[in-house]
Amino acid sequence: MSRSRHAFRLSCLAALLCLGGCATGPDYHGAPEVAKDAVRAPAFARAPGGAVDAQAPVAAWWLALHDAQLDALIDQALRDSPDLHAAEAKLRQARASLGQEQAQRLPTVGASAAAAYLETGPGTDQSHLTKLYVTGFDATWETDLFGGTRRAIEAAAAQSQAVEADLADAQVSLAAEVANAYVELRAEQQRRILVRQIADYDSRTLALTRQRRQQGVATADEVEQAASQLEGTQATLNQVDAAIAAALDQLALLTGQAPGALDASLAAPVPLPALPRTVAVGDPAALIQRRPDVRAAERRLASSQAQIGEKMADYFPKLTLFGNIGFSADSATDLFRSGNSMLLGVPYLSWNFLDFGRTKAAVRGAEAGRDVALAQYESAVLNALHDANGALSRYGYQRDSVLKLLAQEASARHAADLTRQRRVAGTASQIDLLNAERTLCDVQQNTIAGQSDLIKDFIALQKSLGLGWRVAS
Repeated sequence: MSRSRHAFRLSCLAALLCLGGCATGPDYHGAPEVAKDAVRAPAFARAPGGAVDAQAPVAAWWLALHDAQLDALIDQALRDSPDLHAAEAKLRQARASLGQEQAQRLPTVGASAAAAYLETGPGTDQSHLTKLYVTGFDATWETDLFGGTRRAIEAAAAQSQAVEADLADAQVSLAAEVANAYVELRAEQQRRILVRQIADYDSRTLALTRQRRQQGVATADEVEQAASQLEGTQATLNQVDAAIAAALDQLALLTGQAPGALDASLAAPVPLPALPRTVAVGDPAALIQRRPDVRAAERRLASSQAQIGEKMADYFPKLTLFGNIGFSADSATDLFRSGNSMLLGVPYLSWNFLDFGRTKAAVRGAEAGRDVALAQYESAVLNALHDANGALSRYGYQRDSVLKLLAQEASARHAADLTRQRRVAGTASQIDLLNAERTLCDVQQNTIAGQSDLIKDFIALQKSLGLGWRVAS
């Protein structure tokens, strides 16, 4: 009989050890393929010829613009932005949650001490006082027989990695926002120079028109038209000044500073950053692996898959081991004597087998959450491909538009030179020359606007490629 009991105990122990090596729920084997043909293609569908190549892009893409002030602003933003500080705090929070889940696999140990006094028959001759002193250490450990705790740790680890990818995505967006605001500032500063020149031409044209009116060779309508043109130019100048102030304040906000903090350092106008001849964009497969929002969606999918196993573990019994090492005595001085020690070890098995309806609902909820995460991952991949191809298309077309604007500017400059020669020869008036110079300034404004849009399209392209993030510490 004793041998059979011993064999039965060994069999039960072996079964528990075997169960302890497995985990409930489906294992995660990676995200499914989405848009397989597009992702495996050697190049993007909308890549413009001659403007991009398939080399691996550089994370710090702004260095290719060779603008030291822009480099400094982006570095400061990535260091001091309150939005990034919030994202970093969320990452620390997620990692702390992971640490809590990992601690669930360890025993819980505590210490206790008590002193009790019991007086029986008080106020009588049979009165008796009993004293009891107790101290000790106790520990409880819930064994992870069916892997519920392991699945919880797996889910928390994947969630922590998703939050880390969220931080990288915030860095990508912030770098692009700083660059856009900086380009807007430099474009408006260049435009301000041209609008002031136009205002000077309009002022001189109005003065000459008034002189001609006094001489009887110009009409009152021509004077009013010249005055109206000057007033419109002055109003445009006010709008440009407002746009410059807004860009400066936006840059201050993005870099974690108060409005006006950058006014002095960025007051001097400088040319727009120069774009590289070609842009490295890599291939679609590298894009999917690199974009932080796609990586975040994939990690959340892994986390939701692990949560199914965490909920399924509630179908099975839980084994908790309880132990206590302590001392008890009726005198405090005798408490720690060897004869007063006590040792307790208790295995505790619990199983809510009548609560399967609630567990089943929790499992179904986790499975629905996994399906949501799967759909969000598929959407993230498709959006990444859409963003990259759209940005490539806009960059290619805007590049061609800038070439046409430069050709138009060359024609306007040539026309102004011809008018200047005619003025010297006496076959054109001073007003004709002022109008030709004004037209050249208008065309130059269009060129600056086109170049600014092209640089912004370049920035949007870098953002769509998921570039600009740094590894979180």
